[in-house]
Amino acid sequence: MIANIVSAILLFLGLCGMIGSLTWIIRRGNQNRLTRLFLSCQISIVLWLISELLILFSYTKQQYWISYIIGNFGISCFGPLWLMLSAEYTNTSAVVKKLTRLLPLISIFAIFVVITNPLHYLYYSVFEAGSAEYGPLFYTFQVIYYTCIITGISIICLKHTKRSDQMTKQSILLILSAAIPLGINTLSLTGILKSKATLTPLFFGISSLLIIIALGRYGLLNINNLAIRDTINNINSGVVIFDINGNISYKNKYAGNISFLSGIHNIAQLVKTLNDVTAEEISPDFSSTEIRFENDFYNLKQSYCENKNGNTVARIITINNVTEYHELAHAEKKLSLEQERNRIAQEMHDSAGHTFTMISSLAKLLKFEVEQGKQDTLKIMENISEIDGLSRSGVTQLRCTINNLRDDEFMTSVVRAVKTVTTAVRGVDIDLCIQGEEDERYGFCIKEMYDNCRETVTNALRYSDATRIDIILKFLEERIEMYILDNGKGCNDISEHNGLRGIRERTEALGGTVRFSSVKGEGFNTIIKIPIKEVEI
Repeated sequence: MIANIVSAILLFLGLCGMIGSLTWIIRRGNQNRLTRLFLSCQISIVLWLISELLILFSYTKQQYWISYIIGNFGISCFGPLWLMLSAEYTNTSAVVKKLTRLLPLISIFAIFVVITNPLHYLYYSVFEAGSAEYGPLFYTFQVIYYTCIITGISIICLKHTKRSDQMTKQSILLILSAAIPLGINTLSLTGILKSKATLTPLFFGISSLLIIIALGRYGLLNINNLAIRDTINNINSGVVIFDINGNISYKNKYAGNISFLSGIHNIAQLVKTLNDVTAEEISPDFSSTEIRFENDFYNLKQSYCENKNGNTVARIITINNVTEYHELAHAEKKLSLEQERNRIAQEMHDSAGHTFTMISSLAKLLKFEVEQGKQDTLKIMENISEIDGLSRSGVTQLRCTINNLRDDEFMTSVVRAVKTVTTAVRGVDIDLCIQGEEDERYGFCIKEMYDNCRETVTNALRYSDATRIDIILKFLEERIEMYILDNGKGCNDISEHNGLRGIRERTEALGGTVRFSSVKGEGFNTIIKIPIKEVEI
């Protein structure tokens, strides 16, 4: 009688614990497959505890039978459900998950065998009020249930072993919640543990306490944890987490496929591998580093995780394959070189090529006149003077092109661009006067001012016989102005051909204006004005 009272108390305590964990799951859990499976496992245990409690207060064979039927519903469901839960918790492959969906067939068949026992007596060979003897099918199904439970525990353990992870507190509590009652029940059935009171319910109560700790303290079944786990596991970056002792506690799927991480279990081994690969001394506390392993480039970044007290509890290293960026940088460099070659070719064709063609034509004309015996000295001197002007113009253009190649940063300001032109001029005095302060507002027209200045100076050298060129740059609040004045021979009529037309088109494209003026014997003037407001709008 005392044994029954103790058993009833233990059963009641175990039942309260399981109902408590059920309530916690319903309140804190989420509507997902893992939560539903966990609830089903808990409900199956509750059914078994209820049946044990009913058996203590049963007197007739029918009461015993109903109580045993309820218990067998719970027993037959728990093993398969636990294995399904373990597969879902460890996120096993899709094939394994599909196979576990067949496990409920075991429970259905077991329940059918129990209900039809009066027809074959293979599950209970003898069933009377207050006593029941087990038949061969009972032990067969017990082996199946135990196999399911042990397999589920093994799956959780293997999850960490295969990935070189440490067991998480969630996993440990989950394993203990099933292993402790399983072990006690096994010892009771085999007779190793003898007690007048049923001890298994007490340990189910302990198991429910472990589950509540796993739920409340460590976030078991928390949808955020699951979502974060799945997200991190499926991103195209490696994520490796080291605990306070420097051992790997987590490695996502991508990191598991990175070859140089194979066989690494702690931060010291990782740093040694990085040192070997880079042939450099890398500190264990590096913030960022890049390595080349075989044919791939990897960028590694390290950060630290701190608790509420500011103490470091883990370090996180993310690994990204940046091979594609290196390939793109190489391709971009190659394209830049090709573009630079094309630009030089175009420069030579448009400026120096044209100048040297003109020189060649004038030289042929002079040769022809000499061969014909013509002694028109004035004409010959004019041609020689033209050749001289063209030569000086060609040299200036070549110097501008070479300066462009040597100094890639001359286009950073209008002043620097114009100075590139003036410093290339030889044989003519050239003076640059700058008024006002240049700032970033004028950066939009650097290339156009350079081209306009170069074209105007080239024309002065080529056609005007100038000995002096003055350039004035004005940086005003609302516009930029450039005056180019030479003391050449000038002209009364100005015809805008390719050179002058290009200056006008470039300037007007920016909303500016150009004015060309000249008087025979008084040089040639070019005035360029480009407004700032037009461009800002």
